[in-house]
Amino acid sequence: MPRSTHSVRPATTKSDGTRDAHSLQSNSEFYLVYPGDLDTRTGGYTYDKRLIEELGQLGLRINPVSLPQCSPDMSQGARLMVQEKLVAIPEGSVVVIDGLALGVLDRETTEVRQRLRLVALCHHPLALESGLNSAEQSQLFESERRALANVHATLVTSESTRRILTDDFGVCEDSITVAVPGTDRRPFAECAGSPPRLLTVGSLTRRKAHDVLISALADVAALDWEARFVGGDHFDAKWAQRLRAQVAAENLEHRIQFAGLVPDVEPEYQQADVFILPSRFEGYGMVFAEALSAGLPVIAAKTGAVPDLVPGTAGLLVVPDDPEALAGVIHKLLTTAGLRQQLQQGARACAAELPTWRDSAEKVCRRLREVSQA
Repeated sequence: MPRSTHSVRPATTKSDGTRDAHSLQSNSEFYLVYPGDLDTRTGGYTYDKRLIEELGQLGLRINPVSLPQCSPDMSQGARLMVQEKLVAIPEGSVVVIDGLALGVLDRETTEVRQRLRLVALCHHPLALESGLNSAEQSQLFESERRALANVHATLVTSESTRRILTDDFGVCEDSITVAVPGTDRRPFAECAGSPPRLLTVGSLTRRKAHDVLISALADVAALDWEARFVGGDHFDAKWAQRLRAQVAAENLEHRIQFAGLVPDVEPEYQQADVFILPSRFEGYGMVFAEALSAGLPVIAAKTGAVPDLVPGTAGLLVVPDDPEALAGVIHKLLTTAGLRQQLQQGARACAAELPTWRDSAEKVCRRLREVSQA
């Protein structure tokens, strides 16, 4: 296991004799533990990867540790591998565990909670993923609740997730740090396409609700538009196949393009006119922030952190899982004179207020230093 080489700066003493907490450093090592491949192209993995980079620039070296894919029914061999990885981390280290792993590692985190300073990184509770039956939801909820009780502190990516953890999981509010994902500055899209291009960016999973969007687009097929769905189908190939069949059944194959994973998503935002993603739930929704930063009007479902991120001046929100309501706002946006331009200006104004990755990393850095000194 690689060892940290970050410098240790001595604490300073102020004129009144007290210690300056911001200058305190510890000899703790810092780790970020996640399942699978850090280069996986989702918002959660992007957050982890950028956080490691930004924290390094702030002088806090993070040692990445990859675990096998974690799930409630993971094999005994996979669980033994997780245990071996955690045991190999030096005692007293500060260990951030991504929620995709933490939520099903209640037993493993209980075993190491006394020797490691565990920190949860919760993008959104696992039990809120779409497509789960009530037994699976209950199992994930209880597992994640027990795992969260084993940590010294919790990092979340939105105020919405913070509220969920305090209200439903019993996590102490004082132990939670909200560090929303950063957003890179980018040029504004011209939004002058003819026909207007409707862009969706998100993996083809149930939670992203492409099925609802396809139904809504079928209802407005008489209008002039084209749609581009950017995102991989590797997480749920059967669901992705079902979505393609739905497009074919609606006779929309010539208007909806499944682009898959693209080498660079930036041109997608620049060539779009409207961003649409009616997710059933979002712990934050980095693609919404990226769309706003490109000055794109947004259409989304009013769920999770989306209402906190997308203001009414820049987007139109509807209740989740309602194709008719979604079709209604798409129709409104495409047919109401001046509305697209109005929301476009609102998105541009919003872009200037979005936090940077450095802003997020500074919050996390302070929290991790506090944990290391506790």
